[in-house]
Amino acid sequence: MGEPATAEGQVHKTEWKVIAASSLGTVFEWYDFYLYGLLATIISAQFFSGVNETTAFILALAAFAAGFAVRPFGALVFGRVGDLVGRKNTFLVTMGIMGASTFAVGLLPSYASVGVAAPLMLVGLRLLQGLALGGQYGGAATYVAEHAPEGKRGFYTSFIQTTATLGLFASLLVVIGTRETLGEEAFAQWGWRLPFYASALLLVVSLWIRLQLNESPVYQKMKAEGTTSKAPLTEAFGNWKNLRIVLIALLGAVAGQAVVWYTGQFYALFYLEKILKVDGATANVLIAAALAIGTPFFVFFGWLSDRIGRKPIIMAGCALAALTYFPLFSALTAAANPALAEAQVKAPVVVHADPASCSVQFDPIGKTNFNTTACDIAKSTLAKAGIPYENAATGNGETTIGAITVPADDMESYGERLTIAVAQAGYPAQADPARTNTPLVIAILTALVLLVTMVYGPIAALLVELFPSRIRYTAMSLPYHIGNGWFGGFLPTIAFACVAATGNIYAGLWYPVGVAVLTLLVGLLWLPETFRRKIDHEG
Repeated sequence: MGEPATAEGQVHKTEWKVIAASSLGTVFEWYDFYLYGLLATIISAQFFSGVNETTAFILALAAFAAGFAVRPFGALVFGRVGDLVGRKNTFLVTMGIMGASTFAVGLLPSYASVGVAAPLMLVGLRLLQGLALGGQYGGAATYVAEHAPEGKRGFYTSFIQTTATLGLFASLLVVIGTRETLGEEAFAQWGWRLPFYASALLLVVSLWIRLQLNESPVYQKMKAEGTTSKAPLTEAFGNWKNLRIVLIALLGAVAGQAVVWYTGQFYALFYLEKILKVDGATANVLIAAALAIGTPFFVFFGWLSDRIGRKPIIMAGCALAALTYFPLFSALTAAANPALAEAQVKAPVVVHADPASCSVQFDPIGKTNFNTTACDIAKSTLAKAGIPYENAATGNGETTIGAITVPADDMESYGERLTIAVAQAGYPAQADPARTNTPLVIAILTALVLLVTMVYGPIAALLVELFPSRIRYTAMSLPYHIGNGWFGGFLPTIAFACVAATGNIYAGLWYPVGVAVLTLLVGLLWLPETFRRKIDHEG
């Protein structure tokens, strides 16, 4: 009797070792990837200082998104390798690429030192990071799922799902600690590089942990029987039966999961810092607090999906996001910067001008002069200050701020007079920490994170179960990284471009709401339930 119990205990110990090692390595990769997002405001000043401030921030977000853009290509390259030669060795390679490229970001010269070469080198390293991450997630999720016992895949893979948030949390703690130690001025000048340097140590530790693992038992069995795929790309995407499932997985699950994820954890951070004018260190602390509260729910919803299914939880998360984003972000504005919320109600800002005379406040090459018309001067001034406004199609470019009218009679002083007037009307230059309702802000941010845990907790198990094991690494990686790389990764850029173009601080939310509704409709109609499926290689 003692021997079987010992053997069972050994198996259980091995399973947890697999979860711990896979999760820790993936936490490191997400730490690397998200450092850039946390430091987007500083990076815009360091690497994109040759354009106006609004454009620089959007370009910094675009460079952030570049890493996401190439993730599907990394999924194709490394997914194929993973199905051909194994799960373990593939994600060791991706980890090395990620660590080296992250460390190199800390070494880059600024725009002031080398001009346009600086952002080009930065984008190049972001592309390497994206390629590496494209090959990482599918391997980790597949590896853990193929070790998990039947009926526990949602629970086991949910630990992988916590890694993105834990990586973000770890990078937040490092950034906060460095900021507090050095002070804001030194951090903005050179201290921002230190968190990138720290990735070298994390890389060594993570590689050592991953080297202790054996290959997945499902893959070992396929290899021994000679049933591994010889052409995983063709088999996964050249076969309509599999390609159809790839498309359903993308549009009926991952796209909605991605926009909810990036809205709740990244757009919320950028919104606090850039729109609501909460200082960067405080915004980081607020997000970190919400993540600390919300992260255990990844595991809860993964566990719950083993009992009631993956689909109802993911669909409910998308539906709740679509219904609550506008009221939640409106409440966030009132809680984090009440002076801004009050000024919007008491003294709405309207630029009175023919829309044809107004430019979109985005200039990717830094050559547009936003000071040629009264409308452009007004919108440029307001966009730079983060002040919401509307555009009325009549008038000569004058701006009304409640009962105050700022005429456009003297173009040289127009922007300066407008800045003074909005301040007089109660629009704050920065959020007042004394007036910020910190518990309420954390509660709202936690609600956003809980939506993330609903859609993200069960998604790894769902994707693993959708595809046969011989092409699983390839087939699940592509929809995951198109969804998260394109639909999700471009969200901050698209959302802030919408805000800059319209002057409406909530306009960016239409994008995640629209995608969440699309996923809800496609998922309800065509996404199969998978939680009772077996995932052996006959799959």
